[in-house]
Amino acid sequence: MILDTKKLLITGVLTSRSIAFATAREAQLAGAEIALTTFGRTRRITERAARGLPEPVELYELDADRPEDYAELGVALDARWGRLDGVLHAIAFAPRDAIDGGFLHTSADSAQTAFRISAFSFKALAAALAPLLACTGGSVVGLDFDGQVAWPVYDWMGVSKAALEATSRYLARYLGPEGIRVNLVSAGPIASVAATALPGFSDTARMWQAQAPLGWDADDATLVARAICMLLSDWSRGITGEIVHVDGGFHAMGGPPMECVEALVEAGAGQLVTERT
Repeated sequence: MILDTKKLLITGVLTSRSIAFATAREAQLAGAEIALTTFGRTRRITERAARGLPEPVELYELDADRPEDYAELGVALDARWGRLDGVLHAIAFAPRDAIDGGFLHTSADSAQTAFRISAFSFKALAAALAPLLACTGGSVVGLDFDGQVAWPVYDWMGVSKAALEATSRYLARYLGPEGIRVNLVSAGPIASVAATALPGFSDTARMWQAQAPLGWDADDATLVARAICMLLSDWSRGITGEIVHVDGGFHAMGGPPMECVEALVEAGAGQLVTERT
C-alpha cells in the first residue's frame, strides 16, 4: 500500500461529503495513520464525521486564524509521532461580502480575512510543521480551485486561491532544501457543504459535467482524494511546486461544450465556421 506506515495530518474534515474526509478515508485504506484538526464549535461535527472513517483518529485543535494554534499543533504531533510524513491543507473561508458578486464593494477587512485564512494559513501550517516534515522528507498538499481565471461569484476567494498558488511555489522554493515537497490539487467542483452554499454551484457543476472530456461527478470526491494520497506518498518524491488538476480535463478544454457545437452544426452553422477558418 502506497501510504503504509505514513503519519499524516488532515485538516478541514467537517462532514463526510468533503474532499478532506475522502482523503482521510483513502489514506487509511492505503495504510496511513492519520490525525485530524478541528476547532471550537465545529469539533462535534468533525467528531461525528470521523466516526465514519475505517479507523479511529485523534483530533487536534487548529483555528487557522490563531497563530498560537500552529505552534501548539507542532508540539502535540512531535510528542505523539516525533515525525510527520505529510499534511493536507483543506482550509478556506471568505466572509459573505467577499463572495457572491459583491467584489467591487468588499471591505478591506473581509478581503484580508479571506486571504489570511485561505492562503496565508498554508504558509503558517507548513512552517510550523516543517521540522517534523524534514525528518522524513515529507509532503505538503493544498486544495485549490483554479486561480488563473475569474469565476462567477467566487470573487475574493478566487483572489485568495491565486495567492495560494503563489504561496505554494514559494514554499516549494524555501522548503525544498529540507527535502519537503509542496504541491496543490486543483479539483473540479465537489458538492461539499461549503461548496453547495456558494450561489451558482449547481450551474458550475453542470458546466463541468458538460465540458470535462472524462466527465465529472460532483458527488464523488474519491478521484481527488486518491490524487492527494499519491502526492502524500513516496511516489511523488520528484514533484514539487506543481498544481495537479483533478477535474476530468475541464481546465484544458476551450470553447463551448460539445453538445453546443453539435447543436450549431445541426442548425447549419458548422459550414459557416469552416469557411471562415
